[in-house]
Amino acid sequence: MKALLLFGILFFGASQAFSQTVYSVNYESQADVKVFVVNYESQADLKVYKVKYASQAGDNDGKWFFVDYESQAKKSIFFVQYESQADLKIFFVDYESQAGWKNNSKKQLMY
Repeated sequence: MKALLLFGILFFGASQAFSQTVYSVNYESQADVKVFVVNYESQADLKVYKVKYASQAGDNDGKWFFVDYESQAKKSIFFVQYESQADLKIFFVDYESQAGWKNNSKKQLMY
């Protein structure tokens, strides 16, 4: 029984460590990645789906969960005002199946 409990704790902890949890910071200097939200899907590097629960967040596949505290996040992001300021251009999609990378050369930004 103890082994099963320990396995469960380790599995849950590992899944949280590799999930795509993000925190939106207030200042550009605090961010790991500067993000710009584009108006059209064709302009995006990454199509993002906002999941409802942290356990649904993907492993760098565009399924993001926004956490309440920066210490809970894998990446901190800052939403910039202009496209030219961004490291990553994203487009929010309505369905989970639409999420994913369009520009694989930018993938390393979210690891």
